[in-house]
Amino acid sequence: MQAKDHWDRIYRTKPADAVSWFQEHAERSLDLIRATGVDKHAAIIDIGGGASTLVDDLLARGFENLTVLDLSGAALAAARRRLGERASAVQWAEADITKVSLPVHAYDVWHDRAVFHFLTAAEDRAAYVKAVLDAVKPGGHVIVATFAENGPTQCSGLPVRRYSAEDLHAEFGDSFSLIRQVKEAHHTPTGAVQQFLYCYCRKSVS
Repeated sequence: MQAKDHWDRIYRTKPADAVSWFQEHAERSLDLIRATGVDKHAAIIDIGGGASTLVDDLLARGFENLTVLDLSGAALAAARRRLGERASAVQWAEADITKVSLPVHAYDVWHDRAVFHFLTAAEDRAAYVKAVLDAVKPGGHVIVATFAENGPTQCSGLPVRRYSAEDLHAEFGDSFSLIRQVKEAHHTPTGAVQQFLYCYCRKSVS
């Protein structure tokens, strides 16, 4: 089964608030986006945003230039249904982040909660990092969350990679400066606890 089929099946068979990664409010992500200091006109892209409620809360805070990218059309459709008329204020992209061609230096903030740790092949991680380098503005902000070193080894039946802050930063390289790292104990809808790591980096200006 291709990855897209896998995620479409999940979002067609489970309510969006029943998947293990569901957050009523993405508080850690919101805190880190706030810490960037960007204004309400900043271009923000949420990678693997799918049915996440992050876009709802960013709209509620007045952000005007939002893009949500996800491999699963079913996940994006769930978010659009939830937002109703507000969905028209968001750009929606159904794409594989390791293959998509994004506009060059278009985004002030790149956010990803739990896509990167699914990239178990080195070539996929390299393609992802190239996408970040191409699409984020010089001096832009990159927020990536993965399972921490003591997090799960699988999610939704798929293998994942776990990271320390040092290892995650190393994947991105010297073009990025690590500004902040945050741990989170995420409580799933079924009551399990998953350990996450968030890294906030700045892309170099050159």
